[in-house]
Amino acid sequence: MVKRYLIIIMALGVMWTSCKHKVYPPDCVKIETNFGDIIVQLFPDKAPATVANFLKYVDAGYYKNGSFYRVLKAEDEPSAGFKSDLIQGGIWQTKSKLQAGLPGITLETTKETGILHRDGTISMARSGPNTATTEFFIVIGDQKDYDYGGDANTDGQGFAAFGRVVDGMDIVRDIHSQPDYNTSFTPPIAIKNIVRVK
Repeated sequence: MVKRYLIIIMALGVMWTSCKHKVYPPDCVKIETNFGDIIVQLFPDKAPATVANFLKYVDAGYYKNGSFYRVLKAEDEPSAGFKSDLIQGGIWQTKSKLQAGLPGITLETTKETGILHRDGTISMARSGPNTATTEFFIVIGDQKDYDYGGDANTDGQGFAAFGRVVDGMDIVRDIHSQPDYNTSFTPPIAIKNIVRVK
């Protein structure tokens, strides 16, 4: 009888351990925040230049002590024009000199990659075409205006989407709901680090 109970306890222990370690698709990174971890699957086959650039900065440790500093909330935007929901982060606020000295990369548009801005898509922030470096954003809900031909940019080129959140959209939404002033989080949300998921 005791032996049977021991076997059951051991089996439960194995089950608990295996449940603790989630298995994610290949090419994932983990965005570590005080709110929890966000797991993002990258698509190097569809957006090779963008993913390679992003991982270069991940591997160099640039995102350590970064932040989510910008937020767009549809309810706060003017009635005219498009509305969107997203959080934006990177190193612009915490390592501005480093960020300013980095070269922009070629814009891989959604027309080329086929990665559209749907709920949980991660994309590169930019000013003009071919200016993206370290800064990125995650959309909440479908945001077609960020795709090629959309209204988010006057040049109509859209933004370079390169992956999608596969775990942690509840964390993204929680961060999105934090206090802000004029599209800036007050205070910014710390990004402890971004690392590859082994």
